[in-house]
Amino acid sequence: MISFFARRVGESLALILGVLVLVFFLVRLTGDPVGLMMPKEAPPEQREAFAAEMGLDRPLPVQFADYMTGVARGDFGDSLRQRRPTLEIVAERLPATFQLALAALAFAVLASVPLGLAGGMRPGTWIDALARGVGLAGQTVPNFWLGMLFIVWFAVGLGWFPAFGRDGFDSIVLPAVALGFAGMGQLVRLTRSAVLEVRRSDFVRTAQAKGVAGARVSLKHVLPNVAIPIVSVLGIQFTYLLGGSVYIEVVFAWPGLGTLLETAIRDTDFPLVQTITIFLSFFAISIHLLTDLAYGLIDPRLRAA
Repeated sequence: MISFFARRVGESLALILGVLVLVFFLVRLTGDPVGLMMPKEAPPEQREAFAAEMGLDRPLPVQFADYMTGVARGDFGDSLRQRRPTLEIVAERLPATFQLALAALAFAVLASVPLGLAGGMRPGTWIDALARGVGLAGQTVPNFWLGMLFIVWFAVGLGWFPAFGRDGFDSIVLPAVALGFAGMGQLVRLTRSAVLEVRRSDFVRTAQAKGVAGARVSLKHVLPNVAIPIVSVLGIQFTYLLGGSVYIEVVFAWPGLGTLLETAIRDTDFPLVQTITIFLSFFAISIHLLTDLAYGLIDPRLRAA
């Protein structure tokens, strides 16, 4: 058990180190921040002074060594545009992104698990057709396009919800549903297929032969046995929602890391892009680690793998 945990933690640390290296070098392929932040008419001396002030005139390996030393101390550098610590800027936007991702995950789970369970227990019926249709739509409709449709229908047309911003509970409904729609589709299909497999098991048929009510069979005998694959997918879904929130936050002008990342990329703000990407990757890797550990606790066969 201890070796299983140690192996997963070691793999996660190696992934985080790989992300640090990749992000640092890849963002520098996107352009020259000095050319973007200085006026076109600025003389070469002024450009050189700015590059020296920001530390951008040093060799890349030296910049990388300084960056890694700072990261080890918890210093991710200052934003080139806002001139303040990137960690402080990210900390201001992080709660909004987590709020949106958690709301989208809650919508996906609450809508998909009952529907997939009902469809799997009654194959060939209208509820099964509805589950298959929702699953297919969730995995084929782009969420940013769905978000724009929601704005046209429910915000502009009916006026039920605000079209953009983060102000009150009703402002999160449209972006959370648009973001969680794809996850809902995947969870519906997964739950339905798992239920179809479990319902053919001997213990389920025995319970049905004894005259146990259908709802009791579903909740007591089927649902616990399909919980393991659902739990493993929830972690993946949450990381997808964190990354996918970039598009939805831009569509709904949600003040989270997505809109901040879009602005930072447009401004070629290297330190801020690095910090946002690293934080998103860190949370994704951490959630995968926790999911692996939880999965290992639930299923002993994985600990021996």
